[in-house]
Amino acid sequence: MRENAVRTLHLMFNRISSAIAGERDHLTELDGAIGDADHGITMSLGFTAVVNELGRADLDNLSAAEVMRLAASAFLDAVGASTGPLYATAFQSAAAALEAEPSLGATGQVAMIDAIASGIRKRGRGQRGDKTMLDVWIPAAEAAATAQQQGRSISDIWADAVAAGEAGAYATRSMVATRGRAAKLGERSLGHMDPGAASAVLILKAMMQAFVH
Repeated sequence: MRENAVRTLHLMFNRISSAIAGERDHLTELDGAIGDADHGITMSLGFTAVVNELGRADLDNLSAAEVMRLAASAFLDAVGASTGPLYATAFQSAAAALEAEPSLGATGQVAMIDAIASGIRKRGRGQRGDKTMLDVWIPAAEAAATAQQQGRSISDIWADAVAAGEAGAYATRSMVATRGRAAKLGERSLGHMDPGAASAVLILKAMMQAFVH
């Protein structure tokens, strides 16, 4: 069971890396409107580093939590910008959650989503409505938890999480940024989707592809 969980996480990070690389230019374009125009580049660098690190690792002798810790350190080493510490903390938080749910069944998957959201929230000291990636991760985590409590299937849990995340990302268009470089634009940030929210949706969709067969 541990081996299956580790292999699924390896697949998950490969899917995430491919998804981010495929949308790198679009993410950078979104960031160009309200930020440094480097979000796609930095996210791609980060997840490429994660995939490379896991490719060198002896996965047969790792736990799911250890995979997450490797991902955290690799991402942080590759991305020095603010996104680096946010996702590094998210993956560290997920590692702690997977210590308790190492098999990565439905409970473990929901715990992982919640831990990622909680890690980003704690490190960034942000909340929903700030026009950040939390506008995706918080509603996604809530939707996943609700679906699980209702006894729904893993497929439904992920579908609800992604749908909530997509709605959150779209909602950032009507928000005024209060965090990061975009906050300096004030009202001029209106009408633009937050690039961190856009990349968070890509990550969620890639995660769903890895867990839903």
